[in-house]
Amino acid sequence: MRIVVLGAGTVGGSIASLLCLHRHSVTVVDLDVENVRQINETLDVRGITGSASQSSVLFQAGVGSADLCLAVTGDDEANIVAASMSKAMGAKRAVARVYAPVFRDLSTFDYQRHFGIDRLLSLEHLTALELARSIRHPGSVAVENLARGELEVHEVVVSEQEKGVGKQLKTLSLPSGVRIGSISRDGKTWIAGAEDLIEVGDRLTIIGKQADINEVKEMFCAAAREKLGIVIAGGGETGYHLASALEGQQFGVVLMDNDRERCDFLATHLKHTVVVNSDATRRACLEEERVGSADVFVACIGDDENNIMASVEARDIGTKMIMALVGRPDYAQVVGKLGIDHVVSPREVVAKQVLGFLTSGPTVSRTTLSEGSGLSVLEIDVMPGSLATEHVLANLGLPSQCLIAAVIREGFSSVPGADNHFHAGDSAIVLVADEVIEDVEAFFDKPHG
Repeated sequence: MRIVVLGAGTVGGSIASLLCLHRHSVTVVDLDVENVRQINETLDVRGITGSASQSSVLFQAGVGSADLCLAVTGDDEANIVAASMSKAMGAKRAVARVYAPVFRDLSTFDYQRHFGIDRLLSLEHLTALELARSIRHPGSVAVENLARGELEVHEVVVSEQEKGVGKQLKTLSLPSGVRIGSISRDGKTWIAGAEDLIEVGDRLTIIGKQADINEVKEMFCAAAREKLGIVIAGGGETGYHLASALEGQQFGVVLMDNDRERCDFLATHLKHTVVVNSDATRRACLEEERVGSADVFVACIGDDENNIMASVEARDIGTKMIMALVGRPDYAQVVGKLGIDHVVSPREVVAKQVLGFLTSGPTVSRTTLSEGSGLSVLEIDVMPGSLATEHVLANLGLPSQCLIAAVIREGFSSVPGADNHFHAGDSAIVLVADEVIEDVEAFFDKPHG
């Protein structure tokens, strides 16, 4: 594929390196001459010096014939403008990285739709959700970009004596916004059907909004454990998103940050999180906040060394589980020896997202549901004149191993019923068996010939 990466900083450089490993044709644009020189010397890419938001530079980079344009400079506004221009100039897909939460807040303005961008990505939000997934349930999957982050995918193991056990799915009164996506039993995984009977030991995939998913989980597995104590060190965007994802009945969250002004912001925007103005890199502060009695300590202060230091101190004073953000690959061999149980690398998180965009035809992104499942979650655009627009959902004749989990129309997502009708311009969130992906894509693609 032909891919243009706008920005050659830490994120852009790592993306370009990843794409080169997968043998794609890559062009990188950056304002900094030194960044361009370095990336030209170290990677098999075409480097161009210039502003990503200037049409002449984008034209020189060949965005008009690009399969994918990734705007990942350090400037939110520049990324949005550059991605929008790239799409208008002919790029098949355009993705923009943003830092400020306001750009993804649909309650104020839909930047993604207004500027015609296929996806707005927040590296900090993605990283926070990866951490949250590991805390909630090590076997669960949280797909941030399912219906623009409005839906999640969780896995649960069915336990004994719950009200959903021994019943067919069609007899269960599930919330309208939830789908049982797949069932795994005896080493086999398949798309769930209305006639399927739920058995003890089944692993179910549940798709929906977090609040609805929690309600459905109670039908299949034992009541949640006692409230876990979570201490988050660092109130930046990653720490803020992590606290927001966790706060509620299941977790008691304490968020530590040494910036008083930032703490005021966090206390205002987090309703069920205890915000503490304190330095998490100092052992005395950790002891004062009784971090040693916490179930989980998460270090996301913004600096690898500080994260490692805080994690070691938390482990030493007795915290049960230690998690940390560590970006440098050369630290990977060190952290385990220091007693850090789980490390999340922002580079790996964004790499997984980028690989999901390397699709063709009507598919915007593809995410593997879980290791070895043979199932994927697709976001597919409904193209004008496609088969998907000809009948209501029940009469489309989609393969049996395919489940329409959600429809996105004009920025709003909903779970469709059998009598719903796709319109050109809609996007569909589809759970599908890998062997029938091409068949499913054909329903949404433009007619050929």
